[in-house]
Amino acid sequence: GNLAGVTLPETSKVGDTQLVLNGMGLRKKLWVKVYVGAIYLREKSSDPAKIIAADEPKQMVMHFLYEVDAAKLVDAWKEGFANNSAAKLPQLQQRLDQFCVLWRTMKVGEEATMTYSPGVGVKLAIGGSEVGLLQGKDFADALFAVWLGDAPPSADLKKGVLGQ
Repeated sequence: GNLAGVTLPETSKVGDTQLVLNGMGLRKKLWVKVYVGAIYLREKSSDPAKIIAADEPKQMVMHFLYEVDAAKLVDAWKEGFANNSAAKLPQLQQRLDQFCVLWRTMKVGEEATMTYSPGVGVKLAIGGSEVGLLQGKDFADALFAVWLGDAPPSADLKKGVLGQ
């Protein structure tokens, strides 16, 4: 896949499972291109509810085009969870806090990868190094809902990762 000068592989491997690039989207804030987002799935889908519900390996990649400091990233995650999974926030809050602590300032050209594996949870890798594991499918659902829920950072970004 290619978007905004960023090339991402067409496939990704999670354990023994081969995933395919579902789509790529651009996160813009005002006139700034912040990151290219991509979602990898077992098979392509344009149905956000189905993607979230599927208990199978999936991956979310953020390729940064702009330096974003850790505090801004944490705010964005908190907002994304609150906007798309408000009802579940009480049971997710502790893991969301853990997740937020794992982030650092992302430099231009760096990638963050969130990989969900059934029965394992979500592994977060930053700049190619695994930094943490968040357990529970409910956490993975809320994480993917940040992009695929009713209130994504932008409609364009959601359309892009859905391959539309």
